[in-house]
Amino acid sequence: MAQLNFKGKQFVQNHHLAVKYRELIPRPALSLVEGKDKRAGNVRLDDSLIIHGDNLVALKALLPTYAGKVKCIYIDPPYNTGNERWAYNDNVNSPMMQEWLGRVVDRDDLTRHDKWLCMMTPRLKLLRELLRDDGAIFISIDDNEQHHLRDLMDEVFGEENFITNFSIKANPRGRQSDENVATLHEYCLCYTRGIDEVILNGLPLTQENIDEYDQQDKDGKKWRELGLRQRGAASLREERPEMFFPIYVNSKNGIVSLEKTKDHTVEVFPRKSDGRDGRWMWGKKKVMDEINRIYGRKVSGRDEFDIFIKDYLNRNGEQKTAKPRSMWLDSEVNTELGGKLLKLILERKTIEYPKPLGLLKRIVEIATDKDSIILDSFAGSGTTAHAVLALNKEDGGNRKFILVEMEDYTDTITAERVRRVIRGVKTAKDENLKKGLGGTFSYFELGKPIEMESILSGKNLPSYNELARYVFYTATGEEFNEKKINEKKNFIGESKEYEVYLFYKPDLAYLKNTALTLDKAKELGKVKTKKRLVFAPTKYLDQEKLDGYRIVFAQLPFEIYKLAK
Repeated sequence: MAQLNFKGKQFVQNHHLAVKYRELIPRPALSLVEGKDKRAGNVRLDDSLIIHGDNLVALKALLPTYAGKVKCIYIDPPYNTGNERWAYNDNVNSPMMQEWLGRVVDRDDLTRHDKWLCMMTPRLKLLRELLRDDGAIFISIDDNEQHHLRDLMDEVFGEENFITNFSIKANPRGRQSDENVATLHEYCLCYTRGIDEVILNGLPLTQENIDEYDQQDKDGKKWRELGLRQRGAASLREERPEMFFPIYVNSKNGIVSLEKTKDHTVEVFPRKSDGRDGRWMWGKKKVMDEINRIYGRKVSGRDEFDIFIKDYLNRNGEQKTAKPRSMWLDSEVNTELGGKLLKLILERKTIEYPKPLGLLKRIVEIATDKDSIILDSFAGSGTTAHAVLALNKEDGGNRKFILVEMEDYTDTITAERVRRVIRGVKTAKDENLKKGLGGTFSYFELGKPIEMESILSGKNLPSYNELARYVFYTATGEEFNEKKINEKKNFIGESKEYEVYLFYKPDLAYLKNTALTLDKAKELGKVKTKKRLVFAPTKYLDQEKLDGYRIVFAQLPFEIYKLAK
């Protein structure tokens, strides 16, 4: 595989590992939770989320709860046109990159591509950790960085995990400010973590698609004729030899069989038009399973038979869907629609060129199930959340969104849009939006870094829950569930190998005077199958006693990483 090289690459390859975990501070007054009670207890990390803060730091903070759980990621990063006024802000330990900090990247910046790749690399690596094996990531981009992004995605996600590069007709009139050619399109690059795991959903058929089903059975079931012989790519016998076999046809009625009988006498092989051996689309088992909708008929103009399939419009009570196409040309993905809708919702002009709702609905529709988690770490105007809520309203789904936005308008634009579409927009033409899409979200801000050394000094001590999230995930590598915490019993969760306990309070006097003693070991309860992983400032038990109670002791703060797999 070709290697992508850029200034600063050696410094950002592992920068995501150096990013400190931060507390996630709930903001009940900015949240929209169920009921009138908006105390912090109702602001939950397992709700839909809006997080205000730097997206690199926010993605790291999400890992303990959401690693490997996100089904669909959509991001709309800066296109790096030179006119967006974005600045490189990652505090990487490099003199060259320290000079980059806070400087606006414009068109005359000779390192603008290097800076963009340095900004994207650690974020993509954390996004990959959050994505499910059967999930997909979609990235909007244009010609300024599309070629670089493709190479970077090949490195981070693996070139074998490339799905497609959608072409989006975003500007039907063409961008007249462009030199020489008026650009109509942009791209949406799509990758996965596991190409053998992911299956994108089909889209509803258009009326044009439905009209193709122009034949009917006696009971009124509509179908169209499809050839069983494979056409196009990988259509030769040597490419799939197990799919080259004879099918026998009754010449009077077209009924087929996999065995030659006195009625089925016409032998048909999958030959290509030039006489070469081809192959069938289906193997023998599939043909046998679907034999009742396979038939043979004479080919027009030739005195020979070919094999066809009755492709029904409705099967098992559900109408067929169509595979997503690589070019999206319809008006719903037009960028102008995004601005008009946002202005209608917020009753004022705000962000230039927000993404259209139709684009995000389509992405969520093809990439998620009804209970999936969708993440957007360049959230902007909040179109992704709007799309999730709209689809939930339409199909009764329970999808959840996670939005991350660093700009000051996170509350006044991003979250405010979500509040309004949940409650209803009276001037909207869409009836669902007019009545309100329903739903909830919890608003968080990024807090202080969780610095383990601070436990020694007593400064900036994290809350019990935040330290629990940190030590549980860091030590076990497994998902943390805040609902499992029982602070009275010092219990913070259970991994595949351990029951995990944390003796801690954000209080220096407590930390100086707390140790794992024999009495505390007894209070953990009866020894079960799993070992007990116990975090505490110190211990007053020897190894024999620890082994007797099946305790693995980890001293705060230094032994957390020692246990990490």
